[in-house]
Amino acid sequence: MNEVKEREGRSDFEERVIHVNRCAKVVKGGRRFSFSALVVVGDRNGRVGFALGKANEVADAIRKGTEAAKRNTIRVAMKGKTIPHEVTSKFDGAAVFMRPASEGTGVIAGGGMRAVLELSGIRDVLAKSMGSTNPLNVIRATMIGLRQLSSREAIFEDRGITLAAK
Repeated sequence: MNEVKEREGRSDFEERVIHVNRCAKVVKGGRRFSFSALVVVGDRNGRVGFALGKANEVADAIRKGTEAAKRNTIRVAMKGKTIPHEVTSKFDGAAVFMRPASEGTGVIAGGGMRAVLELSGIRDVLAKSMGSTNPLNVIRATMIGLRQLSSREAIFEDRGITLAAK
């Protein structure tokens, strides 16, 4: 069914452009500009991905970034509408901290971190981005943190503990 949606140009993924960077190369005739677009995609149901698309036009860079982000999605462990436990992660100079929140709190996060959390389907979370404000590094640190999340059942299974049936 997803293949049919893809062929028709529709998909269950929502995309969000976080940052567009213009880069200039000096050549004999002047400056030649190219663009890179940082794109986050998610289905708001536990799947999220990001990518950097590069091209000579902004629209092409966004399209390339979106296609690459769809190929690089991960599944996020959730407990209802929040995350199962606290997590801290780092990438280069960016550090992020995420904590589960009670229902109705909303997504308390900023910048690229907010986009990743919203598009993954997490609705209640307290998050803090520290250190670098580089959007790419913040998003990478957020994705590392989301990969570290495990459900209660998965943790018990890894430890060899069986849950008693009620």
